[in-house]
Amino acid sequence: MLRRLRRLLPLAAAALIAPAGPVPAQEVVDLELLLAVDASSSVDESEFVLQLEGLAAAFRDPELLAAITAVGQAGIAVSLVQWSSGGRQAVAIDWTRVWDAASAERLAKRFSATPRLIGGGDTSLRGAINFAARQFDDNGLEGLRKVIDISGDGGAVVTSTASPDQARDAAVARGITINGLAVLDEVPELHDYYREHVIGGAGAFVQTAASYQDFAEAMLRKLIREISDRPLAETPAETPAGTQAADGRARRGLVPSGLVPDGGEAYLTGHEQ
Repeated sequence: MLRRLRRLLPLAAAALIAPAGPVPAQEVVDLELLLAVDASSSVDESEFVLQLEGLAAAFRDPELLAAITAVGQAGIAVSLVQWSSGGRQAVAIDWTRVWDAASAERLAKRFSATPRLIGGGDTSLRGAINFAARQFDDNGLEGLRKVIDISGDGGAVVTSTASPDQARDAAVARGITINGLAVLDEVPELHDYYREHVIGGAGAFVQTAASYQDFAEAMLRKLIREISDRPLAETPAETPAGTQAADGRARRGLVPSGLVPDGGEAYLTGHEQ
């Protein structure tokens, strides 16, 4: 009896540490793209609708569809998050794979039908980035690229003491790129704030929109660039010197690439010079 127990003990121990079943395979996509839209108190109902309808229109645009189909059968995966203050974020659309016109149309309809889940609140880019970065964990996907696309109009963000720098750096350290769409109707210098404190990672850039009326066109240009992963500018990159802002960009691998043809100001990462 004792001899039999000695034989069974190693088997029992192995059973305890062995997985209960096969580990599910990760679905490979070309790009995991998380869209984070501003739902704070600085965004009224009409402006919020313009954001979602702008996304819907973008995913129906022939040029964007061409960018999606060009990545191949793997396609992309898209998720939508609404955000405002530090503890107020919500997933509005979970990860959805898009690879052709039909799947893009289904997603466009979901954008249009998505209600506002967050009513007001302060503007916390730090909370938004931290929440967005967590959505890449255990999502069943293996993206060749991972991008957070965060848009907003700023409100009190420029004077906020809760800087998103640490959240940005943590996301970038995980291989996530953060791009920004700054709506300039309330804070005309918001794109500067996004450039210094929000964007980071490979090929990171800031796109601008003068107001929410221009959101759809700015978002379309931004999405095409993110999905196609094309060069952001043809002009040579130069590293500015002599300022604290320049030093911060250099530490994050960002150097200015000048103005891109569609009017958004872009910043390339250092290894892409």
